[in-house]
Amino acid sequence: MLDKKTWMEAYIQAIRAAFGDRVRYIGLQGSRGRGEAGPDSDIDVVCILDTCSLEDLKTYRAAVEPLPERDKLCGFVSGAAELAAWDRADLFQFRHDTTDWYGCLVDLLPPEQEEDARRALHTGACGLYHLCCHNFLHGKSREALAEAYKSAGFLLQAKVYVERGVYCRRRADLVGMLTGADLDILRTAQALKAGDCGEELTALTERLFTWSGEIMRRYKTAL
Repeated sequence: MLDKKTWMEAYIQAIRAAFGDRVRYIGLQGSRGRGEAGPDSDIDVVCILDTCSLEDLKTYRAAVEPLPERDKLCGFVSGAAELAAWDRADLFQFRHDTTDWYGCLVDLLPPEQEEDARRALHTGACGLYHLCCHNFLHGKSREALAEAYKSAGFLLQAKVYVERGVYCRRRADLVGMLTGADLDILRTAQALKAGDCGEELTALTERLFTWSGEIMRRYKTAL
């Protein structure tokens, strides 16, 4: 099992050696950041430079190539100005799901506003609604639907935040905050991830399609 602290220290050393004082921030997201990772989980690293060009991306790629388990490395690389100008709906999840390892993320982001989480919830539900429709009509992919349920978990985090002012980063904490259809969506997502869900594509699609449509309608007028 990958030792998170040792790996991140090696990553920071490699990036600092390549970019020096141009490195503004390094953080960790996803299941590794939440402490919920399995052996095959991705390593979702955030790396923010003062500016970012294609040559910088080439330098980054060369710098991380020797790292152990390089094949698991993914995440977000950006210039500081581009991050500050990012869509606020995306920044809601980004802000709350990132653990600082080098620098402080809040120093690089615009102040959070109350409508950020609501916008993240609404726009995310729109995307899920469209995915369900397109996949049912054309793709017919169980794998794509499983990814959609995974995305619904992030929307549930935003929904709880909007309704209760609490951000549940860990899924175990989120379960205790949900009831009814919301809890059903999360339980289905967990079952799909574990490979324990035997439901047919039609039933799975209908559940997520109905839920995302309700979210869209409920939060539309507040935008």
